[in-house]
Amino acid sequence: MELQELQQKSVQDLRELLAETRQELRELRFKASEGQLKTIHKISVARKTIARILTILRQSELAQA
Repeated sequence: MELQELQQKSVQDLRELLAETRQELRELRFKASEGQLKTIHKISVARKTIARILTILRQSELAQA
């Protein structure tokens, strides 16, 4: 997901997306450890998405303060 798309979402939507992405990352890691995952790059994509979401959430917290 692109940064601009994430910035347009509400805080509640971002928190839900964060939980979903973390769950997806967990599942990808399990599959990778079992040797079932063919596209390993999805792990790095999920990690970067989580980092983007956390950055936007932190920026919104600082903006409100």
